[in-house]
Amino acid sequence: MLVLAVDTATPAVTAGLVELEQGVDAATPVRMRTVASRVRVDPRAHAEVLTPQILECLTEAGCSRTDIAALVVGVGPGPFTGLRVGMATAAAFGDALGIPVYGVCSLDAIAADAALDPALRPASAELRPAGELLVVTDARRREVYWARYRDGVRIAGPEVCKPADLDAGQATAIAGSASHVDFFDLPVLPAETPAPAGLVRVAAVDVCARAVPDPLVPLYLRRPDAVEKAYRTLDRTRA
Repeated sequence: MLVLAVDTATPAVTAGLVELEQGVDAATPVRMRTVASRVRVDPRAHAEVLTPQILECLTEAGCSRTDIAALVVGVGPGPFTGLRVGMATAAAFGDALGIPVYGVCSLDAIAADAALDPALRPASAELRPAGELLVVTDARRREVYWARYRDGVRIAGPEVCKPADLDAGQATAIAGSASHVDFFDLPVLPAETPAPAGLVRVAAVDVCARAVPDPLVPLYLRRPDAVEKAYRTLDRTRA
C-alpha cells in the first residue's frame, strides 16, 4: 500500500511517499520502500511548502491522491506554529480522501532511522547491547526536546530542557539536530530529522493491520511563545 508521510515538528519540512508491504506472516518483517521524498530546511516556510512538496512527490511517483491508502504524520514534540501546519494538513488530506491518519512521535521516527538502519551507523557509533540511543531536536529558547531509546523502544521522554540539564542515562550514541548533538560527548548517528521511511516504520504495524488510529494530539510540551510572552507581561504589570 502507498503511505503518505509528513512532518513539520523540526525546522525541516518533510513529505514523502512510502510503499509498505505486509509480510506473509507475523514472523516476516514489514517491507518498505521510499518512492519519493522532499525535505526543505526552513523553519519559516512550513505552511508555504508542505502541500507543494506533497504534490511534487505524487508527480514524481506517477501517482494520484486516490492511490494513497494511509497517512502518517509526526505529532512532535515541536514548536506550536510549525507543528500545527503538518498536523492540520495531514488531517485535511485524510478527511478529503477518507483514509486513516496515524500520528507518531517525531523523535521516534528519528530513532527508527538511526537505530534500525545499518547504513546510518558508522562503526564508531554502533549501539552496544547495554547502550541506549539519545535523540534531541531544537526546542528553541536554548532548549532541546529529547527522548531515549533501547532496542528501538522509547524508555524516557519526550521531555524538554536545557542541554546541560539533560541526563543522557546509558546512551552510547546520539541522533537529531546537528546544532545540538555536539553538546553531548557521544558518537553521532547521521539521522537529523524525521524521514518518511522512519515515520512510516513507527506506525507500520497499525497501518498494515488497518487499525483505527487514535485522535491526533500534538506534543507541544509547553505553552506557545506568544502565550509565554503574554504571561510575562501580565506578571510585570501585576494584572
